[in-house]
Amino acid sequence: MPTWVLIVVAVVAVVVKRFRGEPVNARDLAVPPLVLLGIGVYGLREVELTAADWWWLVAGAVVGLALGVARGATIRLFARDGVPWQRYTPWTLLVWAGSAAVSLGLGLAASAAGAPADARPVTLSIGIGLLGEAIPIGLRLLKAA
Repeated sequence: MPTWVLIVVAVVAVVVKRFRGEPVNARDLAVPPLVLLGIGVYGLREVELTAADWWWLVAGAVVGLALGVARGATIRLFARDGVPWQRYTPWTLLVWAGSAAVSLGLGLAASAAGAPADARPVTLSIGIGLLGEAIPIGLRLLKAA
């Protein structure tokens, strides 16, 4: 099965689960982004990056982090039985769609500029976005504690 199919299935599963609502804790906020970041960075070890490739990589990371923060700001936090929960909102879905469009556009621009796809691992992009999403959630949870 192609890797992109597994990624799509995993993303859809997470989105559906979060629309239903789920408990939120530090482990769930930190581990998935860090694992995906690690896989993405590991995948870069064999890629010879030019200065232009680095530029596209950093630009993608900054944009992905910002879009993740925007997405995280749309997530509803609430307590259920004394446990913090999170739930995606329609705004979250709108930001997800916008993020996908912006990421696609940035990827097409990078490809048109000659940056190889290997220089922009999908796992790294998703990890950065999830890290961005975790930032406002974590800050809101710390503030409420």
